[in-house]
Amino acid sequence: MGICKLDELKPGMVTSEPVFTKRGQLIVDKGVVLTKQLINHMHFYGITEASVQEGTSATVDAKKNAPQKVNSNATSEDELSYSQKIRKSPSFQAFQVDYTNYIADFNRYLKDFKDTSTLQYAAELQEIPKTLISQTQTSIEFFDMIHNLRSIDDSVYAHALNVAMIARMLGKWLELPEKQLDTLTLAGALHDVGKFFIPEEVLNKKGKLSDEEFSLIRQHPALGYNFLQNQDINYHVKQAALMHHERCDGSGYPNGLTTDNIDDFAMIIAIADVYDAMTAARKYRAPLCPFQVIAEFEMDGLSKYHPKYILTFLQRIANAYQNNRVLLNDGRSGNIILLNQNYLSKPMVQLENGDCLDLAKESNLYIQSIV
Repeated sequence: MGICKLDELKPGMVTSEPVFTKRGQLIVDKGVVLTKQLINHMHFYGITEASVQEGTSATVDAKKNAPQKVNSNATSEDELSYSQKIRKSPSFQAFQVDYTNYIADFNRYLKDFKDTSTLQYAAELQEIPKTLISQTQTSIEFFDMIHNLRSIDDSVYAHALNVAMIARMLGKWLELPEKQLDTLTLAGALHDVGKFFIPEEVLNKKGKLSDEEFSLIRQHPALGYNFLQNQDINYHVKQAALMHHERCDGSGYPNGLTTDNIDDFAMIIAIADVYDAMTAARKYRAPLCPFQVIAEFEMDGLSKYHPKYILTFLQRIANAYQNNRVLLNDGRSGNIILLNQNYLSKPMVQLENGDCLDLAKESNLYIQSIV
């Protein structure tokens, strides 16, 4: 293992440790072959050095010298966790490179909007999420990709891109026409523009927010709506910025609206927004697995969200992971064999000894992770 300064890194070197920003955002995972684009991205985020494997080639001109993820003491494939298998796959590493390249452009377009108050790159903000989704073959692959790109402290910009992608996927499940999918995607990209006007020290505060700080953050929907008011964009995009924290039972903000008064696109963005937040790592917890997220939605009360939208979303997420091996909170593991449509977070699981366990009847048991 050796630590190299940024200007010493060359395409073809292999990382021996993950590379994070100063705020904890994962830029490059362990065991990834560096490319010129990845090195440029590290420069963009102010990375000064990285650990690389000793003996790896500095170039990939010759096939025999092209480094791969090599470790004589590597864990066997069977012992890898589900997430480790995903991150080790060629499809994930390719997606990570593409995401890394696109997020730099996405950030630049949003920052241009912030600086100029002119939305010059609406088409690009719409196209980037669409392009990234198209590079995954299935729903499960898409969610596996974004789950494993999670950082400890997602920026406003990365969150905007993720919400745009998740909202577009939900829109596809709802069979929205292409034009509406594009509008929904742009709504996801711009839903949090009001946070441009919240001080960074408040947005990125690690400790508990004061009442005054929390009140300030709750102003971002109205601030975003006001910022978008004079832009030549679809009405639903503006409404999504204003209403994505409203809830169907009236418990949301800024206006405490109920179902009939909330824009449909805003209700879809709300689900994508919450899902992305729950599957991101936090200082006080690891990212939640899909079934923990479903449980959170169920415990939070499905009445907060439009039934058609939330049930479609949760059923699709649960269906995507049917037949997967899972770890329960008591340490036992097994395979999901049947979903409980009335309690999607608690399916029927066949344990390793062959016994079947209906988690819906076991109040103290839940799925802790996918393995």
